[in-house]
Amino acid sequence: MNIAGLLTSAGINIGLCVLFLSLYSILRKQPGNVGVFFARRVSHQHLRPYEHRIERFVPSAGWILKAWETTEEELLASAGLDAVVFIKIVVFSIQIFSIAAIACLILVLPSNYYGKQMEHAQIPSEELEVFTIVNVQEGSRWLWTHVVALYLISCSTCTLLYFNYKSITNLRLAYISRVPANPSHFTVFVRSIPSFMQDSYTDSVKKYFMKYYASSYLSHQMVHRCGKVHKLLTDAEKMYKMLKSTTDENQGKPSFVRCGLCGEMTSSFRILSDENNVKTNNEVHNFELTRNQKEYPAAFVFFKTRYGAFTASQVLQSSNPMLWVTDLAPDPCDVYWSNLCIPYRQLWIRRIATLIAAIAFMLLFLIPVTVVQALTDAGRLARTFPFLKKILKWKFMTQVVEGYLPSVILMLFLYTAPPLMMLFSAVEGSISRIGRKRSACCKVLYFTIWNVFFVNIFSGTILKQLDSLSYLKNIPIRLGQAVPSQAILFMTYIMTSGWASLSVELLQPFMLLANLFSRYILKKETPPDGTLSFPYHTEVPRVLLFGLIGLTCSVLAPLITPFLLVYFTLAYLVYRNQFLNVYIEKYKSGGQFWPIAHNSTIFSLVLAQIIAIGVFGLKKSPVASGFTIPLVICTLLFNEYCRQRFYPVFKKYPAEVLMDMDFQDEQNGRMEEIHGQLPVAYCQFTVTSPDFCRSGHSVLHDTGKNAVDSEIKDLENRPSLVDSEPLEENQQHMNVSKC
Repeated sequence: MNIAGLLTSAGINIGLCVLFLSLYSILRKQPGNVGVFFARRVSHQHLRPYEHRIERFVPSAGWILKAWETTEEELLASAGLDAVVFIKIVVFSIQIFSIAAIACLILVLPSNYYGKQMEHAQIPSEELEVFTIVNVQEGSRWLWTHVVALYLISCSTCTLLYFNYKSITNLRLAYISRVPANPSHFTVFVRSIPSFMQDSYTDSVKKYFMKYYASSYLSHQMVHRCGKVHKLLTDAEKMYKMLKSTTDENQGKPSFVRCGLCGEMTSSFRILSDENNVKTNNEVHNFELTRNQKEYPAAFVFFKTRYGAFTASQVLQSSNPMLWVTDLAPDPCDVYWSNLCIPYRQLWIRRIATLIAAIAFMLLFLIPVTVVQALTDAGRLARTFPFLKKILKWKFMTQVVEGYLPSVILMLFLYTAPPLMMLFSAVEGSISRIGRKRSACCKVLYFTIWNVFFVNIFSGTILKQLDSLSYLKNIPIRLGQAVPSQAILFMTYIMTSGWASLSVELLQPFMLLANLFSRYILKKETPPDGTLSFPYHTEVPRVLLFGLIGLTCSVLAPLITPFLLVYFTLAYLVYRNQFLNVYIEKYKSGGQFWPIAHNSTIFSLVLAQIIAIGVFGLKKSPVASGFTIPLVICTLLFNEYCRQRFYPVFKKYPAEVLMDMDFQDEQNGRMEEIHGQLPVAYCQFTVTSPDFCRSGHSVLHDTGKNAVDSEIKDLENRPSLVDSEPLEENQQHMNVSKC
């Protein structure tokens, strides 16, 4: 591909970005789209409508200024720690590739361009390989510029990683101590409870913890089999919300439908009488009695202190590790209730099965990647499909096929990965929703790194060798040259999957279409539910993949750095805007996405150094290779230091922090209030209020039977829940409460 093809791809993507950004700046000002582009602010009632009619139809950049001016403290208060960590990942990438762009464009790019004695063509017709390390002669002294640039990038990356890890660790410690009444700090989830003929599961739990944890044990709450019941109550909740919204819209005016083709007009909905409500309440109480007979060998055990719960969750409870398995419970709004009933003995089988399924999907994905590689060579494509020869004779079509079409096809195929990986993570048996999302994030990251980076390199090299088997002995040399040559495809992929996808993220096309369908087809006055949680399992892998591409290709193909800088700068503005206006923090991990980013960056850095060693060897510069080897060793030692110094804080809670919080609560006399809130916090058969989920701690004050009665009544009549914010599908958090 030449410069003209790259500019064609850039022009198409820049045009799409300008179009989408202009549409967003206009559509966001329309009153009918408030629920789409300001879903979070609408739910918090912090929205000022536009008053000027002309201004609504003029594109503006006010949202960019607002996103830029928002401080980290404001973002932390409004969107949570996970959003701050994600933005820090983006800022870290901007810092790294700013340094890489300066070093590589000043030192490396001239060395590559003038690396061989050759007659250069005009810039639009110049091949992109001329700007890569492929154009440097073997044994050239210009290779020292690549070594210096690699040292600058590696040292800067490690330094910034250290300071970011330290800063985020302090933020996590503050996050743990900022919520003094978090029920998960006092709760341990116990599974694989042994059964005894004379005792029920609840009696076994009580006897066990009264015997071994008599000083710290408070109470417990059994988990009940709730598969079908959970689904029925979820469907009932959806039906109630639909009927409630329709009733509110038609309040004050009769609504009639015709029964059959010629029947009489009848009322669409009826309001239940008080007698029916009383009957429903009695049925709920009868249901309470029957479900107590279906206990499952799993329970939430409540302790008097945080330190007691932490100690019980860390020790081995039995000589048989498959019995009395304990772990700290997730937050009440984070519990993935449908996975609590999975037998503990099945978990390892499920993990193996999902691993095999993920590998099979990755192998199956080789087919579209191979097709994409075939499209990067217009000449080979014309030989394979002769009917395309006439079309490919046009210069513009050749530039589109080579510079734009492959990255679009690859991006479309990659959209199938996140939903499938989320399904695999759910099958694995995670008991928390944020744990499922973190697991899906890792799977999507491995999948994209393998298929976008490694498979493209290997398949591209192998395809070029199919014409002549005599070159099989030169495969190592071809592989050494593959990374800089594939950097051209990566440039177009960054523009298509990066620039264009960010502008689409702003537009929220699915929610926008749903809003239009609701307003103009269904004739509803209220907008559809638009409050969503941020898709960390798709966006974190995307950012880290571009970081991998940049670190491995910046020294070998410096032209890639400006494209990455444009992407990360645009991502910084777009994601901050979305966190402030669109997404709501439904689950909290406490910054646990940062270790994933740290490990991915270290892997990318070491991979870039190993590739550089191979390329220097192919260029017959053993001295340059020798100077790069200590860089690999130092990077691995730095990673081990960070793993020992910072990572344990993200894996466990510090005992001294928990004990200090216990001491403060005892001094303030708040322990009894917290103990009374614990049994109601984990309510299996009660939908938890979103306000309770976002607050991070329980605000319930009723205890005993009054608390249970209020929760049962809330199932039948909860207008505040429906009117405040929608719940994600299967997000209803249910619990049996025996008070």
